[in-house]
Amino acid sequence: MHRWARVTMVAAAFLPSLLMLPASGAQAASSVCSSTANPAMAKKLSAAIKSALGGRKSTTAVGVYDRKHKLSCWVGSTRHYDSASTVKATVLGALLRKAIEQHRLLTTHEKSLAHAMITKSDNNATTALWKSVGRSRMQHFLNLVGMKNTKLGPGGYWGLTQITAHDEMLLLTKLTHSNSVLTDKARNYELYLMNHVTPSQRWGAPAGAPAGARIHVKNGWLPRSTHGWRVHSLGTFDGGGRDYMIVLLSYDNPSMAYGITSIERVARAIHHTLNPGQKSASRERTTPDPTWEIPDEQIPPQIP
Repeated sequence: MHRWARVTMVAAAFLPSLLMLPASGAQAASSVCSSTANPAMAKKLSAAIKSALGGRKSTTAVGVYDRKHKLSCWVGSTRHYDSASTVKATVLGALLRKAIEQHRLLTTHEKSLAHAMITKSDNNATTALWKSVGRSRMQHFLNLVGMKNTKLGPGGYWGLTQITAHDEMLLLTKLTHSNSVLTDKARNYELYLMNHVTPSQRWGAPAGAPAGARIHVKNGWLPRSTHGWRVHSLGTFDGGGRDYMIVLLSYDNPSMAYGITSIERVARAIHHTLNPGQKSASRERTTPDPTWEIPDEQIPPQIP
């Protein structure tokens, strides 16, 4: 049996136009998904997510928020995971906030690093921006977004930042709706880069997305000696009246490919339920890429 039976499942409540995310340590609810506007869809999606998680070795956290249907889903919302490269979306957010507070645009060099960091998941570009933004401004950005459970990685090891599905969803909500932390121009710039990720890294949350959906994605993958591969995917989907976000975090994967299969099972279940009767734009199975199984960040031997 999948570890779903042991994870926290939190159903979120809604206020008009505002997402109420589950608080840390919230008690388990009876279902994975909740919706004031479409309880039947929430019930169906709960069953689909449970089924997708079944029989897998992966320990997976799931977050879904659909503004149109006023629907949210949570599995393991406050469990911590090594971020791997998903933290790059946060690094760019912090860089953009820094520029906003300094009343300036990004420099040509910053844009070049940001483009490489998001579209190619370039580690050297990430390290350069991690250093230039600085830990204090990174923490400042986390505070503004409300990402209270996110803990920055030690020293220069940005890939060991501790993240939760709860906090990653908070970040995605800021990127997809006008707010006081990021200007519309800033957040649209980040979404533009997430929409232009290299094809070999467009797995995970986009799997099974409907034709016509505009996809923004940032993934992360990292093996460690305990709990195997960390395989994560953050995705937002709009266009054609859609407006929803998916967070998928996992560990205990024996390989990167196994982890991708695990989270893509959940992604397909989500897309198919939220878009009934609509044809999928992507192949039902992601084609393995030669770059898979190569760690997204090198962790030194003294850190297990």
